[in-house]
Amino acid sequence: MPTLLVIDDEAGIRFTIREVLQSSDLRVLAAENSTDGLALAREELPDVILLDIRLGNESGLEVFHRLREIDPKVLVIFITGHGTAETAIEAMKLGAFDYLVKPLDLAELQQVVEQALKISHLMHVPPAVDSSSQLSDASDRLIGSGPAMQSLFKQMGRIAPLDVNVLVLGESGTGKELVARAIYHHSRRSQGPFLAINCAAIPETLLESELFGHEKGAFTGADRQRIGKFEQCHRGTIFLDEVGDMPPATQAKMLRLLQDGQFQRVGGNETLKVDVRVIAATNQNLEAMIADNRFRRDLYYRIRGVTLHLPPLRERTEDIAELAHYFLFRLNRQLGTAVQSISNEALDVLQRHSWPGNIRELQSVLREALIVSSGPTLLAEFLPLAPTPPPVEAETPATIETGEPADWNSLPQMLEEGIRQRRPELYRHLIHRFDLLVVSHVMKAVGGLQSRAAEVLGLSRPTLRAKLRLIAQQTIATKPLS
Repeated sequence: MPTLLVIDDEAGIRFTIREVLQSSDLRVLAAENSTDGLALAREELPDVILLDIRLGNESGLEVFHRLREIDPKVLVIFITGHGTAETAIEAMKLGAFDYLVKPLDLAELQQVVEQALKISHLMHVPPAVDSSSQLSDASDRLIGSGPAMQSLFKQMGRIAPLDVNVLVLGESGTGKELVARAIYHHSRRSQGPFLAINCAAIPETLLESELFGHEKGAFTGADRQRIGKFEQCHRGTIFLDEVGDMPPATQAKMLRLLQDGQFQRVGGNETLKVDVRVIAATNQNLEAMIADNRFRRDLYYRIRGVTLHLPPLRERTEDIAELAHYFLFRLNRQLGTAVQSISNEALDVLQRHSWPGNIRELQSVLREALIVSSGPTLLAEFLPLAPTPPPVEAETPATIETGEPADWNSLPQMLEEGIRQRRPELYRHLIHRFDLLVVSHVMKAVGGLQSRAAEVLGLSRPTLRAKLRLIAQQTIATKPLS
């Protein structure tokens, strides 16, 4: 019979996990501290361990190392009440099987434990990597305890120590550079340089020189030799934002660098070698650009060693309150303001906004609000957000641009229209639209019970409530006036 060991200093957590998971097919053991937990691990050699990342004054990460000394292949699932990006990435980088945030979603807990048990006899956990690299509390941080961002943190933790190129896809303002910096900080290149280049912000005539450098006299105004960003990033990481805006000639030169690590400065004949990890990002549809011969297919496959999708803010509204309080703290320090809290009404306004500018827009809105606000609490009246305009009435029942919930029969029409228009991110758009339709049908099927619907859909309650708010907004916006 497989064995699960729970190491957590909260009696309620231990009791709940035992009640939920104990069965004739699974033996559940529990310990309230690291000493008892390590003793049980030596005696029982459990298949899976649920480990609290904070055990009183002890670090669960330290206990993790000692558990691995006992059994290098044991699967460890971290549980914590503090779902920060740094902790999640560090846990996954060390080789944890998964990472759950308190309060535990019991359906998710069962699913993750079942997955771990199924593959425990096959799973070869990578060796732990010791790293003291941490992001400064004063730096920009990735924020999000909702399922979308927690899933992203886990992916980042797995790929950070691997020396592969990464392609980050996401809308403008979602934090793609923060993702790149977090991967760098948790990588084996963290002691090397990190440089960020926005390919769209540099004129085409200068981008090649910026990236690869130039020799003296290479062109008018080149009065001295220049060392390019790739050369400066030797044994480090370079972040190429808006890589879709890279001109064809530069794409060809970059392809050679990624293939064999070699390049020449502009106007030079000497072939130079460089060792650099590339993290590229874009808000464009590179596959559509390839079809239009605007982006090289071979370069695309070189930069997308691993692809990460960064969700827009409207798809993770459960994180808005956490983000708002984080920016409140940072902006108070920057502006010298003393606003201590955000009213419930203001948070409600923030959560109902569609955020086309994503996190960058949220930060801008809060900065302006703090400047004009008075008193210790930020009120809704200070938020510079215009009411969301009603959607333009469509000529057809369900075109690709309408905001109303889709129906099952409209999928072929929407798909054909999206292909004809070469709409960027067509897949994500359709999944989002029909995602809400699935939620609506399940809610009707379970009689409107949110707890039951969340269980059927495999969603957390906050995620389900966020989707229901979107459905309600679309219903109100498309309801005809009487």
